[in-house]
Amino acid sequence: MLTKPIEQTYYIIDFDSTFTKVEALDVLGEISLIGRPDRDDVLDQIKAITDRGMSGEISFTESLELRLNLLKAHRDHLPALIETLMGKISDSFQRNKQFLSENAETIYVVSNGFREFIVPIVTSLGVLPDNVFANTFVFDETGSIIGFDRTNPLSANGGKSQVIRNLNLDGEVYVIGDGYTDYEIRAAGLANRFYAFTENVLRPSVVAKADHIAPSLDEFLYHNHLSRSQSYPKSRIKVLLLENVHPVAVKLFEQEGFNVEIRKGALDEDELIEAIRDVSILGIRSKTMVTQRVLENANKLMTIGAFCIGTNQIDLTACTDRGIAVFNAPYSNTRSVVELAIGEIIMLIRNIVPKSNSMHKGVWDKSAKNSFEVRGKKLGLVGYGNIGTQLSVVAEALGMEVYFYDVVDKLALGNARKCKSMDELLAIADIITLHTDGRKENKNIISYREFGLMKNGVIFLNLSRGHIVDIPALVDAIERGKVAGAGVDVFPHEPKTNNEEFINALRNQPNVILTPHIGGSTEEAQENIGNFVPGKLLEYINNGSTYGSVNFPELQLPLLKGSHRLLHIHANVPGILAKMNNIFAKYHINIHGQYLKTNELIGYVITDVAKEYADEVVEELKQIDQTIKFRLLY
Repeated sequence: MLTKPIEQTYYIIDFDSTFTKVEALDVLGEISLIGRPDRDDVLDQIKAITDRGMSGEISFTESLELRLNLLKAHRDHLPALIETLMGKISDSFQRNKQFLSENAETIYVVSNGFREFIVPIVTSLGVLPDNVFANTFVFDETGSIIGFDRTNPLSANGGKSQVIRNLNLDGEVYVIGDGYTDYEIRAAGLANRFYAFTENVLRPSVVAKADHIAPSLDEFLYHNHLSRSQSYPKSRIKVLLLENVHPVAVKLFEQEGFNVEIRKGALDEDELIEAIRDVSILGIRSKTMVTQRVLENANKLMTIGAFCIGTNQIDLTACTDRGIAVFNAPYSNTRSVVELAIGEIIMLIRNIVPKSNSMHKGVWDKSAKNSFEVRGKKLGLVGYGNIGTQLSVVAEALGMEVYFYDVVDKLALGNARKCKSMDELLAIADIITLHTDGRKENKNIISYREFGLMKNGVIFLNLSRGHIVDIPALVDAIERGKVAGAGVDVFPHEPKTNNEEFINALRNQPNVILTPHIGGSTEEAQENIGNFVPGKLLEYINNGSTYGSVNFPELQLPLLKGSHRLLHIHANVPGILAKMNNIFAKYHINIHGQYLKTNELIGYVITDVAKEYADEVVEELKQIDQTIKFRLLY
């Protein structure tokens, strides 16, 4: 019985804006036109001609002639061009160097660019020089580039199709490229599929004609079940970022190749339920409430990043039950909140706000009445965490006596003194500032009774959580003179967007500083948070590390090298690890490393195994009783 031989597959890859992030002739122009007063105008012309040629508006030959005439380039410019292009290789090609080298015999780079710079770039990733088809420059006797070899089919329209026809490839042919000339190979019947490559540039007219869209080489390899560096293409992983998170966070996710959606404001429950479908990574700040009902509709959610200190807006128990890791930024905006507190304390104790308001009305009230120094005053901190401790140090440097109360036993810094109860602290302090967490039990911990314990004329600040202060009680204390000045940055009910009116009984009260939840809203703090939180989320997605998670067992894992990493999240019940290892033993799998950490609710097992194993292994691991979530990384 005759068997049909396995058909060979060939891969045709474009160079400019596919293998590299840029159009090489555009870069050559940036080099060759240095010193020209009209450099920027000429570069804009070159790029416009490139786009017109790639989208099929003008013929390729015309595009090439026009650009070379504008470039005024020389042979001596090529080393700098090659060096620049080496740093501009597309990220997904860099990641998948192994695929390129392992399949070198069947990979062809076919480009309307030039061999002089293409060959050094592509061969660095394993492509064979004999498999590179491209134009060649023509130089004059001084080394100036004056044209191109017009006998080369790639110098004319339809050149790529002619090259593929001449190769007479016997088997499946897949084309990967960003331009119209790449599509023409498919249109000529010389390729089975055309993949529009959009990692670097998206040309709508080209995408419209593609069999498939490839946001990265990872997507192409995944679609064709080929060897790849990523088990799952990041372009298929959706990231939803709400509430104006810092642009640096957006950039970090986009650089990794994720599909990123940005919304400026917070979303209510119904809006979030609609938006969160198919989202794997959610980034929020303090106003978006991630409820159990929201999580029940989050079919793909793997992790949540709170771009702030608190996580009380997230149902952590429901997240843990569903194997969703939550991360926050406990330190990134600490200094900003401390500086706001110090600034407001000085403004309030000096009675600056009423004096400033009077000045704006034309009233000159030069008086020392009700104006005091902070030096020697007793500062009372309710909560002695990251912010409270740093505020303690700064306040002492200003000459203040610091007292603190915290439900958790904390080591005092400097000369700070711990009070046995909050009542004791309230009675001692001249200035009281709140820095507690947002747990429900803390609702209205400062109300009529607590204000009654305070000194007359106390300065009062709440820069922590809105629901911990009874607002009517604070208003009453201000009107009675019990509180001489107040600074409030957080409120029980806050507008979801800047377009909504802020409504609160503290408006128009004397010597009260109201700020719109901006304690951590400095450029420095938001950039720090914008770097910190995505860093934790990416470590978890890319590596499985949970260090810094507020609801998962914390594991700092080594980088994954030469193995497949199996991540198993399960209810914390006895025997799970034994069942997993029985499966590994059953299939004779070599374990390179194994890590286990539990908390009261869940267990987290990470196993690095040799790459060769049966598909049934993964299915059996998923079927273990009490399994919550399973992931595979490589």
